[in-house]
Amino acid sequence: MSDGFTSHFISAQDGLKLHVRAYGPRIAPRLPVVCLPGLARSSADFHVLATALAGDADQPRYVVAMDYRGRGRSEYDREPNNYSLAVELSDVMAVLTALGIAPAVFVGTSRGGILAMLLASARPTTISGVVLNDIGPVIDTRGLMRIKSYIGKLPQPTSFPDGAEILRWLFGAQFPKLTADDWLDFARRTFSERNGKLVADYDPKLALTLASLAPERPLPPLWKEFDALARVPVMVIRAANSDVLSAATVADMRARRADIESVEVPDQGHAPLLAENEVIGRIGAFVVRCDTASRH
Repeated sequence: MSDGFTSHFISAQDGLKLHVRAYGPRIAPRLPVVCLPGLARSSADFHVLATALAGDADQPRYVVAMDYRGRGRSEYDREPNNYSLAVELSDVMAVLTALGIAPAVFVGTSRGGILAMLLASARPTTISGVVLNDIGPVIDTRGLMRIKSYIGKLPQPTSFPDGAEILRWLFGAQFPKLTADDWLDFARRTFSERNGKLVADYDPKLALTLASLAPERPLPPLWKEFDALARVPVMVIRAANSDVLSAATVADMRARRADIESVEVPDQGHAPLLAENEVIGRIGAFVVRCDTASRH
């Protein structure tokens, strides 16, 4: 164990090795939590949240955070077409099976939230609650086009402080309150050393998943997938500066599900970092509510 977590490497159905971080006691009596990151992000994004949930003095629980194929410490796929929601959903299910996790509460950031909704359709008994982090059934094309503009095209930093400046230049308008230390932490979660160079911590071919994206071709809405969550508690977290999840979509979600819990994070954009005490406290209380709901 290092830095408070254990690394597991699990074989996907096609044999590709997937990396998962595991926090907390495996035999904790409460519902486990599964954290699913954004498109080009990794399990490292959940370190602060996972440490807090796993180390709760009164209610410790088992928390796992996943690196999708081609991200973080998971193997890169020689076939870039496998960087798809269908294959990644299969990978999530392989990890859950290998670790004997079901049911669980899922925390899904952006793409991770889409995967959680798809999982609710494919294997509903796996889910006891979902936190959708800056994602909903309607995804704003403006934000997707912004993401497309930099995925696979980040400048190569000469150092982590240089990487922090690159990220501040890209995202500073969306995250105006981050400190120099925050940007440096962000850089350490975004870049990794490979062959003596700092590079983005994902396969550059991931950019191909967005190749067909265009303003005149918005993604189809996912209301059917969202409705698959009807029997479990749902929390939606929206960044006040988000260009991916609109306030109007959150209102539509609440109109469809009166009991949905919603949180807006000020001074952050896509996607909220889930590292502030207040946000972690809200997620912790929500997970406890899922424990109660699952026993009834």
